[in-house]
Amino acid sequence: MPKRANQLAEAASPPSKKKAAPRVKPVSTVKKTVRQGIGVSSSGAKVKPNRRSEETISNILAATEEVVLRSGADRISILDVCQVAGVSRGTFYRYFSSQDDLLDTFSRHKRDSFHTSLTQALGDIADPDARLNALIVYLDNYLEQSRAQRLLTVAPEYALGFFRRIFHDSIVRFQDVLDIVFDQWDERLGVRLDRELISELIIRYVMSETLVSESANRRMLPVRVRKLIAALTVGSTSRSRR
Repeated sequence: MPKRANQLAEAASPPSKKKAAPRVKPVSTVKKTVRQGIGVSSSGAKVKPNRRSEETISNILAATEEVVLRSGADRISILDVCQVAGVSRGTFYRYFSSQDDLLDTFSRHKRDSFHTSLTQALGDIADPDARLNALIVYLDNYLEQSRAQRLLTVAPEYALGFFRRIFHDSIVRFQDVLDIVFDQWDERLGVRLDRELISELIIRYVMSETLVSESANRRMLPVRVRKLIAALTVGSTSRSRR
């Protein structure tokens, strides 16, 4: 058959179906799954978390905090993190793909730790006044023990980015943990308070203490937060009755 005829015959024939290549889970997704403490079998089913992996990741993140506080986020060394955590570079790269990946995970870890400890501090306290007091005590202790000021000194850009990252999540979380407190205030005052605004201002006040602390009046924080809340609730009532 002439060459031209062969070409026409091939063009007219239906295209052969190629077998689709199996989908491979991206490495970043696998690492994210490991960091969340969820194991995945070859069939895709969830399995029990690997305790050793969780401990290794926890050690690496704790070491990251020590290295960042010592030398800053810009000068953090993966080798230093490995030495402080007591792991090899190979073990490190099993869970983190890069320095940026490590710092990103570290930020999420600190945010989640803050929210978890807040929830635990308030526990099942059902009395609104006692629940508010528990929140104020928690915030006071957090500022007393926090390393945020040190982080601002050695890694200001990273610290400010971290504060921006947790800000809106914290507003939502505060509204949740103070739900029964807000319900009581609404009932007492006969108005619907702006819960988001009150939560936001409490968080902004706490952050301002981190940025510009008044060391001479450190133990005045609980009193000042209560005054802030009183001013907000009275102000909301006055505006609603105009």
